[in-house]
Amino acid sequence: MLIVDSQIHLWRNDNAPPHHRRAPYLADEAITAMDAAGVARSVNCPAIWDDGANDYADEVARAYPTRFATLGWFPLALGAEEGFVEQFLARPGMLGLRFVIMRPEDCQALADGMLDPIWAVADRLGRPVAIMAPKPLLPVVGETARRFANVRWLLDHLAIGPFEKLPDAMSHLGALEALAKIPNVAVKASATPSMSNAGYPYEDVSDPLHRIFDAFGRERFFWGTDITRMPIPLSACVEMFTRHLSWLGGADLEHVMGSALCEWIGWNPS
Repeated sequence: MLIVDSQIHLWRNDNAPPHHRRAPYLADEAITAMDAAGVARSVNCPAIWDDGANDYADEVARAYPTRFATLGWFPLALGAEEGFVEQFLARPGMLGLRFVIMRPEDCQALADGMLDPIWAVADRLGRPVAIMAPKPLLPVVGETARRFANVRWLLDHLAIGPFEKLPDAMSHLGALEALAKIPNVAVKASATPSMSNAGYPYEDVSDPLHRIFDAFGRERFFWGTDITRMPIPLSACVEMFTRHLSWLGGADLEHVMGSALCEWIGWNPS
């Protein structure tokens, strides 16, 4: 079974926020953990707290093209510069884009359509775009996805913040189910241990995950970790899905653990 982590961060500085590990997380260390856990590939979302993370992503993609691909970020204002997004997407291993849209001014820019020049390039090139956005903004994300239907959108961490716990973490379940009706929207079922109130294997997250899986289906529901803020090692994150979700097995499990993600973001799994 091909196992692909839908979200990790690689970086070289020591500026990580407190909910992530503070030391740099480099490719060689990630590969050691991946090999021990049976993870073939990881999607690197360059750390937003390291201004050099995209440059490091280029290095990693060149050195390990079968292990890492990139969904990169840039200051949103640069997206209005002619030709910038196209040039950015031409970087080594850069399959698409990923943005954390949480600051009020960025949320307003999304709602007002000011980010449309970015989405228009991704739409024209058929590239994926991952977004972490506040729950109240999900209808705006859905409307944007409808307008840019050639973009394959991904919602990071099921749109759940790093400090949210059940049941409040799932207060937006209806909004997620509504987004599932839009065929070019998918979800990363990543960082799911963080919302649990229980210990490993986090049985309290099973039912919400099952409901979201039923809404999106195995083609648009992707396992992942955000490993540098997880309370368990990568191998346990894998086993949480492969051994401890009674409703997930067979071909469904194979899609969720990697093959569907590779298809969605255009990362040839062969």
